[in-house]
Amino acid sequence: MITPLPAGSLRATSLNAARRAAELERLAGGEVVDLLVVGGGVTGAGVALDAASRGLTVALLEAHDLAFGTSRWSSKLVHGGLRYLASGDLGLAHECAVERGVLMTRTAPHLVRALPQLLPRYEDGNGGATATVAGGLLAGDLLRRVALTRANVLPGPRRTSAAETMALVPGLRGAGLRGGLLWFDGQLTDDAALVVALARTAAGFGARVITRARVDRLTGSGAEVTDGVTGASVRIRARAVVNATGVWAATLAEGIELTPSRGSHLVLDAAAVGLSATALTVPVPGEPNRYVLVLPAADGRVYLGLTDELVTGTIPQVPEVPEHDVDFLLKTASTILARPLTRADVRGSFAGLRPLLARPPADDAPRVNGTSGRFYRPHVPFTRKRERGRVARGGRSADLSRRHAVVVGEDGVVTVVGGKLTTYRRMAADAVDTALATAGIAAGGSRTREVPLVGAAPRVTLDRLEPPRRLVARYGTDSLRIAALAELDPALARPVAPGVAVTAAEVVWAVRHEGALDVADVLDRRTRIGLVDADRAAAEPTVAELVARSLDGVHS
Repeated sequence: MITPLPAGSLRATSLNAARRAAELERLAGGEVVDLLVVGGGVTGAGVALDAASRGLTVALLEAHDLAFGTSRWSSKLVHGGLRYLASGDLGLAHECAVERGVLMTRTAPHLVRALPQLLPRYEDGNGGATATVAGGLLAGDLLRRVALTRANVLPGPRRTSAAETMALVPGLRGAGLRGGLLWFDGQLTDDAALVVALARTAAGFGARVITRARVDRLTGSGAEVTDGVTGASVRIRARAVVNATGVWAATLAEGIELTPSRGSHLVLDAAAVGLSATALTVPVPGEPNRYVLVLPAADGRVYLGLTDELVTGTIPQVPEVPEHDVDFLLKTASTILARPLTRADVRGSFAGLRPLLARPPADDAPRVNGTSGRFYRPHVPFTRKRERGRVARGGRSADLSRRHAVVVGEDGVVTVVGGKLTTYRRMAADAVDTALATAGIAAGGSRTREVPLVGAAPRVTLDRLEPPRRLVARYGTDSLRIAALAELDPALARPVAPGVAVTAAEVVWAVRHEGALDVADVLDRRTRIGLVDADRAAAEPTVAELVARSLDGVHS
């Protein structure tokens, strides 16, 4: 059962410039926290919430902004583990299915919806892919039942006729269409919104969330930090430390060996693709069990992805989509569309780097138990099959483990790496358990399975809310407060640019309550306007003015 945070909790969960400055000052003044978390992505925010909800004092440091790294570049899917069933990894598949159910029914039903996905069946070629997927869907539906996710949340799979298939996705190629397979998985309204909700909920439990705080040196007792706002050097002390910096984990901890994998997406218009609310799964010609996805997104956009390519060398702050990924995605999606896609259809693009483990631990690697052992093996053991760092042919990372691991360094720093967005909560719980055991801190077990994020409410309540559906899908019950801002000042009800759905009220909300400190925070992470260059250019002047005024209000 979901119990929304009380109305008076807004101040406790609000992140803004004034709160950041006050809390950083207390930390710099010598306050010692139970747990210091480095990294403001989904894992780091999840660790902060897990620890704070256990009653521990917590500080989270992020060098840039919440969801600055990999966490904002996902496909926005909350997977039920179907792909892991295909590779025989039942443990990870079950974990994904369970965590999907937790997000959809308990912690974040306002941010995760059931997404219909369709694999069209054609006479000229994907019979083998259809048969493989059909078998997997039956197993996936059994997994849904084992995870206790009801059919009214995620309906079971079924076959569709050619007519129904065309009705679901009008942009499909009609010639040779025989029907399709339809199933449901979870989809986030936005991955960055999930991270912000986690951080705000952690703040509601007392966690100090400090962005623009670059960690220059990390030890098991704290960090040396540069304040990105003032330039001042700060020493922050803690009884235990967790490094949750994803693909940058090795820069703060020794003994971490990662093999980043790039996943590229293109941003298209739904009208140009002929997509409505149903996603498309497109087989890659000549590559068994490999697919690209055409995913409906908010505000009339479509995300086309996903690639899987190893990355070597220096890790970029913001990865770019290579030209060959653009060609590959457009060509593959066009195989089943009535109108082939061209580069003229691409409105934007983004890429993320998965922090995959290059060398997963052996099955007999010791757990941390008091002072014994330096490597913590997660609750689901690594399987030996295909998980020894072997790279798939063609430079893809399909054979690298998607599991997570928690590593304890000689200096006591606990590093959590690997994993999936869907399973962030289990990753966070493992990291906190390990940090507490390493530092000898007594606390209860993880509570986050039953902790709703800010804005959460039962789905029946969300469906009855009066604000526009796009606001409810992003902010949940907080959509009432955003609508109230617009009622008090009608100017805030206006979109920030022609053709952009985001309103001025959402910009004000981002600065006052979601920790946005500048224009880029709003455009690139709180609203995602920046995914399309033309939209960004049109909205930036208005957003800049709103941010400046809102920051003045926060400080006054």
